[in-house]
Amino acid sequence: MPSASRVESFVAEIDLPHVASGKVRDIYAVDDEHLLFVTSDRISAFDYVLSTPIPDKGEVLTRLSAWWFAQLADLVPNHLVSLDDPRIPESVRGRAMLVRRLSMVPVECVARGYLAGSGLSEYAASQSVCGVALPGGLVDGSQLPQPIFTPATKAELGDHDENVSFEQVAAVHGDELASQLRELTIAVYSRGREIAAERGIIVADTKFEFGRDVDGSLVLADEVLTPDSSRFWPADQWNTGRPQPSYDKQYVRDWLTGASGWDRNSEPPPLPDDVVAATRAKYVEAYERLTGETF
Repeated sequence: MPSASRVESFVAEIDLPHVASGKVRDIYAVDDEHLLFVTSDRISAFDYVLSTPIPDKGEVLTRLSAWWFAQLADLVPNHLVSLDDPRIPESVRGRAMLVRRLSMVPVECVARGYLAGSGLSEYAASQSVCGVALPGGLVDGSQLPQPIFTPATKAELGDHDENVSFEQVAAVHGDELASQLRELTIAVYSRGREIAAERGIIVADTKFEFGRDVDGSLVLADEVLTPDSSRFWPADQWNTGRPQPSYDKQYVRDWLTGASGWDRNSEPPPLPDDVVAATRAKYVEAYERLTGETF
């Protein structure tokens, strides 16, 4: 497994103009039509980028996103051009995507099929999520009557995305675009949920990002249906009324809020070796169960 310093040195060796960095990805300009997305092994939780990386995480996310883009290509075009184009530096092969430049829509397009996370908190307060009224009596892990679109604003690095209503998205971006985003989000989530269910995984919720190409068409971008952007639950262990076992970074969140003793008013502590190893194993298992491939 590459060390954290080695992974970051991969990035330092890229001889391309740096465009931006997020919590996990670093973006570089290739030419007027293409960007290089490099996915690091960084992991974030509670809007902090943790000091301890998860080995191989960047490659898992990259390869899984590429697999999902292929499964969803008949529903919506995507920004992926290649994983092995000669313009991709050798040092980041496996964790980098050559992608089309897009004009990104500044909305986190979240789909929920189950009640968890911030949706559960909002439901407890208002019996709704992002303005979508829900039936009474739902609990942690409850399946919703149908998938719902619960968008969020895209926050700057270090800030928290804010849940908003469909009406708020429409007020900023127009009814037509808001409706297109909702329709595509539910369609892509529904397809992903069906595929994952065949492999014993519940996709409780997920978030997508879309951009516009030169023709103005909406294109699926960034990552898709990964353990970073989704809640993946083992279907055979699903039970309502409690937090669910998961294949995503919830394991890290649970350690931070539990055994670590972290008070959330300071930088999170480094992850111990056993938490790092268990988190890596969960990411790899999600990849292998979904794709049927050995990582």
